Amino acid sequence: MPSSALSKACQYTVTLWKKLTRFLEHPELELSTNLAENSMRPVALGRKNWIHIGSPQAGPKVAAILSVVESCRRLQAPVRDYFSAILPGLADLPIQRLPDLTPAAWAVQSS
Repeated sequence: MPSSALSKACQYTVTLWKKLTRFLEHPELELSTNLAENSMRPVALGRKNWIHIGSPQAGPKVAAILSVVESCRRLQAPVRDYFSAILPGLADLPIQRLPDLTPAAWAVQSS
């Protein structure tokens, strides 16, 4: 039946088929997300605790900073060097340049 749970699951899978098979076209993509999930687990757990520090705005900001720090660690990029290079000119950059400031993009540019 089209409205059954199995039918909905099949429709969902067929709709996302291109995304589900993307790793076949790009061998550099990992099939498993375990490494990323395990590296982000402390940040995700801490996010719940940091909601209550200082002020209601502090928790999400700390969680965002730690997400960037964890990305640097995963890329084996020096966290201090990354922040030293990115933060001084951040206020003057147009928003279109933000993708160039991610830890992954910075690691490629600085190597």
